[in-house]
Amino acid sequence: MNGGKAHRVLPGFPLALGYTLVYLGLIVLIPLGAVFIKTAALSWEQFWLTITAPRVLASYRVSFGISLAAAAINAVFGLIFAWVLVRYSFPGKRIVDALVDLPFALPTAVAGIALTAIYAGNGWLGHWLEPLGVKVAFTPLGILVALVFIGLPFVVRTVQPVLEDVDTELEEAAASLGADRWQTFQRVLFPALAPALITGFALAFARAVGEYGSVIFIAGNVPLVSEITPLLIITKLEQYDYTGATAIAVVMLIASFILLLLINSLQYWANRSRARART
Repeated sequence: MNGGKAHRVLPGFPLALGYTLVYLGLIVLIPLGAVFIKTAALSWEQFWLTITAPRVLASYRVSFGISLAAAAINAVFGLIFAWVLVRYSFPGKRIVDALVDLPFALPTAVAGIALTAIYAGNGWLGHWLEPLGVKVAFTPLGILVALVFIGLPFVVRTVQPVLEDVDTELEEAAASLGADRWQTFQRVLFPALAPALITGFALAFARAVGEYGSVIFIAGNVPLVSEITPLLIITKLEQYDYTGATAIAVVMLIASFILLLLINSLQYWANRSRARART
C-alpha cells in the first residue's frame, strides 16, 4: 500500500519539469527568440516592405496554399491507405507497409531528384503526360507531388494504430441495425478516427510548409510562379540579407503557429465530441 499515492516510474516532478523546460528553451525558444530579435533591427516600415514585396507574397501563396492542398490530399488517401493495411490481407502486405516509411528514410534531395527524373519531359511518366498537356516538373503541380510524397507517412502512421483499435464488431452492429456503408463510416468510424486524422493532417502540413530539399529540384523555382518561401529565405541569406531573411521567417512562424493552433483547436473539439458521444 502506498496510502493512495500514485506510483510513478520517473520520480521527482520538479526535476523532470525543470529539465523539460530547460531543454525546450535551449532547443526551441532561444533559436526562435533569436529570429525575432534579429528582425527587431528593422524599422516597422522596412519590415512591412520586406514581407509584402510581390515576390515574397507570391512565395507565401505557393508555400502555404500548396502545403494545405497536399495535406488535404494526404488526409483522404492516407486514410484509405491505412484502411487497406489494417483491414485487408494480401500478398506483399509487409513490403507495402514498409514502403510507407520510405519518405521518412529517403534524403529529401534524393526524393526531389527522383521525382524530377520521373516527371520531367523526358522522364518515365513525364513523356506521357506532357503530350496530354499535363506538365508536372518545374511547375506548382510538381511542388504538390513532392509534398504529397513526403507527407503521406504522417497520416498513415497516425491513423493506422487508431484504426487497429476500432472493433469491427461496431461496424457489424451498425450494419445489423440497418446502416449502410456510408452511414457506418460517418457515424461510427469517422468520429473515432477524426482526432488522429486531424493530427496526421497537421503533421503533414507542418512538414510541407518547411520542406526544402525535395521541392527545389522539381519546382523550377520561378519567381512569382513556383518559388517557395524557404528557398527565398535561403536566397536572402546567400545575399547576406540576414534581417530580410529573418523577417520572412517571422511571418512564416506566426502564420504556421496560427494555422496549427486552429488545427489543434479542431482536434480538441473532435475529442470532446467523441467523449460526449461515448457518454
